[in-house]
Amino acid sequence: MWDERYSGEDFAYGTAPNDFLVEAVPSLPPGGRVLCLADGEGRNSVYLAEQGFEVVGVDSSPVGLTKAEKLAKERNVKIETVLADLADFEIKADSFNAVISIFCHLLPGIMEKVHKQIVRGLRKGGVLVLEGYTPRQHEYNTGGPKSKEVLMNLVTLKKEFSGLEFKHAKEIDREIHEGQFHNGMSAVVQIIAVKQ
Repeated sequence: MWDERYSGEDFAYGTAPNDFLVEAVPSLPPGGRVLCLADGEGRNSVYLAEQGFEVVGVDSSPVGLTKAEKLAKERNVKIETVLADLADFEIKADSFNAVISIFCHLLPGIMEKVHKQIVRGLRKGGVLVLEGYTPRQHEYNTGGPKSKEVLMNLVTLKKEFSGLEFKHAKEIDREIHEGQFHNGMSAVVQIIAVKQ
């Protein structure tokens, strides 16, 4: 599915970074090592590289990652790309200053495992930035997964990210305009959390 979505000339979700990520950048440790999960065509990882971060983008689509590398080259920055299914990917302990999870929707068992690895993988003072769709997104139908079981809610996320201190944690409705697949009023959950 993802190879097909990313196979067009255009970028499926555009080349501009996610708005919430842009707002969250001042909360990140400057110039640190950052992991971008489900990075797709690289709009978020390339933006972070432009801000001086050392970025690793992980995705299961070789087509998406090829476009991410091309975008990085066009913008004169370097990113490291890793082709991996997040069900099998291991986030090594104490290896990142920040982890970015923007619309990274996974099946429940896999999501819980990845979220626990994020807590372990963050260094002390490391920051998690997450935005995902909540079940109310189906009322808007402006993007995101069709399957309710992969959608997120704040109560579950707070349990899965136990061990982090939440600086920003809320479910809100907001306008999102990211390419052709995220377009319009949306129901999302947002988190900025720090490992003490």
